[in-house]
Amino acid sequence: MNLVIYWFRTDLRLHDNPSLQKACQNADCLLPVFIHSTDDYRSTPWGFERKGLHRRRFLDASLNDLAQQLNGLGSQLYCYEGNPVDILTTLSNWLGAKAIYCEEIEAPYESKEVQSLQSCGIDVQTHWQSSMLDLGDLPFEPKNIPDVFTAFRKLIERKGLRFTSPIEAIETLPPLPKLDIDGIFASSFKDGDQSLLFDGGETAALNHLYQYLTKRLPDSYKKTRNELSRFDSSSKFSPWLALGCISARKIAHELHLYEEEFGANDGTYWLWFELLWRDYFRFIAIKYGVKLFHESGLGAKSALTFEQQSFSKWISGTTGEALIDAGMHELASTGFLSNRMRQIVASYWIYTMRGNWQAGAAWFESQLIDYDVYSNQGNWLYIAGHGTDPRGGRAFNIAKQVQEYDPNGEYRRRWASLI
Repeated sequence: MNLVIYWFRTDLRLHDNPSLQKACQNADCLLPVFIHSTDDYRSTPWGFERKGLHRRRFLDASLNDLAQQLNGLGSQLYCYEGNPVDILTTLSNWLGAKAIYCEEIEAPYESKEVQSLQSCGIDVQTHWQSSMLDLGDLPFEPKNIPDVFTAFRKLIERKGLRFTSPIEAIETLPPLPKLDIDGIFASSFKDGDQSLLFDGGETAALNHLYQYLTKRLPDSYKKTRNELSRFDSSSKFSPWLALGCISARKIAHELHLYEEEFGANDGTYWLWFELLWRDYFRFIAIKYGVKLFHESGLGAKSALTFEQQSFSKWISGTTGEALIDAGMHELASTGFLSNRMRQIVASYWIYTMRGNWQAGAAWFESQLIDYDVYSNQGNWLYIAGHGTDPRGGRAFNIAKQVQEYDPNGEYRRRWASLI
């Protein structure tokens, strides 16, 4: 009997999941597993949890949806808490598993987990599947990606590349092993405890995608995407993309069908453009690996010294700068910020408060329900001037940002006193 463990990581879906499909094809019995790593709850060097409450709630809701879908196919989701390497090694040895299948994640913690399992003699089959464009479809090796996004984009467009076609949703699963195994999924939060703005899971992700398209919102995306708070001003795909409740290829494919029906325009192009930015950060991570997580990033200068008092003012929204404080209040209250506000508060922390960019990146990692290791690291490096951008950072003029994006003070008033 060929017993296989499938380790869900940030691919909490049944549609367009090539790694899960390969596991099903090579298994007589399949054990679906998710592991809450205790590393996620350890304190960062700056004194706060690596994974905050909003992230935990959204993850729990997404796992609940996945568990229900697996139950509908006659399977179950087994959740554990602890060290992933220890748990998977124990499960693999106890069950006599032939292999562990999972998605490939090109980041230090995640790569080390796979390497540690392999060093124990376990056959770990990884599959890269989080980008809109498959690695095999690129006109270059990932290690040779152009450093500057514009050069990368032009090369992709010159080759006529848009997206790699998604695969169909999995409709049947191999049976569970006939063993008494602890760890069946159970929700950690009460009903109503989910995030303020988003329902977790693949079901909600697909519903949101189709509603977004039905409302013809892609047409106005380029015009409205920098608004600070209106829900429909941007696509809001990012929370579900971050946990893999939906794939970038699925979104791009549906966007392509939308363009065929209604015609392409600036808005639909800009949606694809932003998905391409997401891919770019992923391929840059393949190229540079752990260097992106060094204090100096890809540059020579070190990060600024961390100062706790300033950091406490920034994260609590008590800097005295109304727009910044409003943004940090929104983040603390909802676990979400518009892309424009993320850039503004990050720039303020680095350039006005002379703050350590790694501490800022870690705070976003802790708080954002759409935290994505590639995009978060890539964007903070971009703002701080430690990445690939030749212009060396982005210092925003706050007065100009206020005039352009909150001239009537609506956003500042809305979040002025909420924490």
